[in-house]
Amino acid sequence: MNCRQALDCATSLLSELPAGHRDAELLLLRVLARDRAWLLTHGDAILPPEQARRYDNWIDRRVRHEPVQYILGEQEFFGLAMRVTPAVLIPRPETEHLVEAVLERVPRGTPLRICDVGTGSGAIAIALAAALPQAQVTALDISKAALEVARQNAVLHSVADRIRFLESDLLGAVRGERFDVVVANPPYVAESEVLEPQVREYEPRAALYAGPTGLEVYRRLIPETHDALFPGGWLLLEIGHGQREALCALLTGWDSVQFICDLAGIPRIAIARRRI
Repeated sequence: MNCRQALDCATSLLSELPAGHRDAELLLLRVLARDRAWLLTHGDAILPPEQARRYDNWIDRRVRHEPVQYILGEQEFFGLAMRVTPAVLIPRPETEHLVEAVLERVPRGTPLRICDVGTGSGAIAIALAAALPQAQVTALDISKAALEVARQNAVLHSVADRIRFLESDLLGAVRGERFDVVVANPPYVAESEVLEPQVREYEPRAALYAGPTGLEVYRRLIPETHDALFPGGWLLLEIGHGQREALCALLTGWDSVQFICDLAGIPRIAIARRRI
């Protein structure tokens, strides 16, 4: 079977997925270690047996809704390749707005203490450490397996010496410490919400579901963060669809409360400042 035939067959098998052809092509390119331009001009090249077996295996996994990111073991975030496993949530493009919002509000070239709550793969902590060379970052997660993935990513991007990884339920492990910024992409999905199969069946449930309303983690995290910030310090949170008004109420008593929308116009980031 040549490459074009293999791609056509895989696309047919993935036809029920929203981006079946894209996934089939991406997986084939990774098997071949080639780019799309090569594939377009060498579609009649024979797919070697070992690569064909690997491609068949990957397509079979994708047919069963396993995310491409877990199949390949990586996902790009803020221009950085992050290792991902089923122990961590796959970093989403919309979470990059969280990093951008932090960078817009802190001084560059100044020592900062930043805390990333629920770090998962370490994507947020690592992106901030890479962009802010004088920052010291604390990355917290309740999952030992997630912290191990995050440590590996920190080493990969040469920022491990400026990130402290701690096993922690929210801010519990750093109680009594103070930070300039606390940032978090916490679980915010209500238990009644039905997610698509590739999320529901493969990504870690504890990183997705917050409880019956989806607000349970915020109700704990926001008061803890108030005590953990220096006066004038920033809290930045990713939030779920339809949670803006509830977050407004939870942030009563904070200054500079605002929301940033994602590219679809949905409020995605909540920002607040501890009063000076």
